[in-house]
Parts: sequence; structure tokens; C-alpha cells
Amino acid sequence: MPEQLDKQASEKRVILEMGTGNDLYGGDYTKAASRAIQDALHHSSIVLFKSLGYDHTLMRVQVTIGVQEPDKVDTQALAAELPRGRAEVKAVQGGLNIDDPAQGTTHIVATAAVEAFLPDMAKDWRLVE
Repeated sequence: MPEQLDKQASEKRVILEMGTGNDLYGGDYTKAASRAIQDALHHSSIVLFKSLGYDHTLMRVQVTIGVQEPDKVDTQALAAELPRGRAEVKAVQGGLNIDDPAQGTTHIVATAAVEAFLPDMAKDWRLVE
């Protein structure tokens, strides 16, 4: 664990995106969370890796999902859906449950924060006049 903390301390956050997603009729927290992650990812285009020749496996992707019932989110399935980097997904209390008593349904709204971290590469760069 201390080695992991040292690595994280030397990382720099390069991306922070937010998204929302819902499952209107299925009561599926993982589906709502997946849609929130996709919403966040669609706000970003990461050209850094191709432009600079970096391997995307250098990137640690940390996703925080907010839903009313975090224990009903399959975080491993969500991590497997992420297209780049080494993914970590955690679910926390948040989001919304909207009850529709007339229909007997609960609409689930999830929020997602997607953060991407890279090792500090400042030593690899210098300004030239």
C-alpha cells in the first residue's frame, strides 16, 4: 500500500470530467452509472497519447459514481468498460431516486466524476527560448 501511495503522490491529474446517466424503468444502478460514465467520456477527447507517443497504460483512471444505493453498483463491470488506462471505480452515496407512485417505478439518476492521472513528467520537458 505505501508504494501505491508514493506512485499516486507523484501523479498529476490531467483530466476531470463529469457526467450524468439514468435508468428510468429498470431500477438498474449499474446501467445508470455506465450511462453517466459514457456521458463524461463524451465530453473529452484525449489526443495526448497519440500526439506525444505515450502509452495509455501510464494513465490511472479514477471514477467516482454517486447513486442512492452504492452497494448495487457493479464497479468491476464498469471498470472493464473504460477504454483507456488502468481503471479504478468506486460507488458512493449520491445521485437521485425519483419515485413514481402512479407507475410503481423508481427512476435512478447517477452522477460520475472521471479523473485521469499521469506520472509527473515535468522532468521530460523544458522551455526553449
